[in-house]
Amino acid sequence: MTGEILITGGSGQLARALEASAEGRPVRRIGRPELDFDVPDAIPGTLAALRPRLIINAAAYTAVDKAETDQAAADRANHLGPKLLAEYCENAGIALIHVSTDYVFDGDKGAPYLETDAPNPTGVYGATKLAGEQAVLSACTQAVVLRTAWVYATEGKNFLVTMLGAAKRFPKLRVVADQIGGPTNALDLAMAIWAVADRILQAGFQPAYHGVYHACGTGETSWHGFATAIFAEAAKFGQAAPEVEAITTADWPTPARRPADSRLDCAKLERVFAVRLADWQPSLASAIARIFETTEESQTRPTGV
Repeated sequence: MTGEILITGGSGQLARALEASAEGRPVRRIGRPELDFDVPDAIPGTLAALRPRLIINAAAYTAVDKAETDQAAADRANHLGPKLLAEYCENAGIALIHVSTDYVFDGDKGAPYLETDAPNPTGVYGATKLAGEQAVLSACTQAVVLRTAWVYATEGKNFLVTMLGAAKRFPKLRVVADQIGGPTNALDLAMAIWAVADRILQAGFQPAYHGVYHACGTGETSWHGFATAIFAEAAKFGQAAPEVEAITTADWPTPARRPADSRLDCAKLERVFAVRLADWQPSLASAIARIFETTEESQTRPTGV
């Protein structure tokens, strides 16, 4: 083994957050074309050449609506690709931390989901992610699956960035208020993953670690509540807040059905790994502060001649 921790996911927000928070850990972040789930035959050889000491799979097909008509691509990225990673890890005797989603549930429970609750995805994205979970756990005895939800970062394509951009263009926005979940800062999730990885690498993988864990921001809100909180924080930095109209899921039809209540109970992660993600509201405030501070720095930085 090279001693490096391999982070898949290319330029995705979680992969970038993992690399940014590595804090001296030897890591290598890769994606297409070096590691491409659409070219499965090349994956075993790529991994064999890299010889990592642990793999964190942050790669996924996350276009929820597009997946409804692009099922084969979603399955390659969310199911078959992770299966190949798991098979390599099993043969190499190393651990795999695989990131999954709240969309494996239908959202009809009416209470936060436990890891023992039966999944029932309502769309292709959730179904392929569930198939990936099952394949990973079946193929690799040193696998940890972390289900997360509503992940955002200070850059890339996510709800936070989308809302801040929309607020500059429109005086009024319509946001769904009858879907609830736990917003998760990608940096918080990355730190949780590092805590799990450190435990595995330092103490060795224990059989009790194998399985599924829920890992998302503490607390809950709706998309409407999330948007309102974003604009309230952004207003502290001078950005005008738009009017935010609360609408229902029926008012905003999409090809894929979203779970109405995808709250996740994260007590198992805290019990086994002593990891608890931050409350979503102060974490959101920190992320927005970073966005505006970075913008201010770029605007005031002197240019060369």
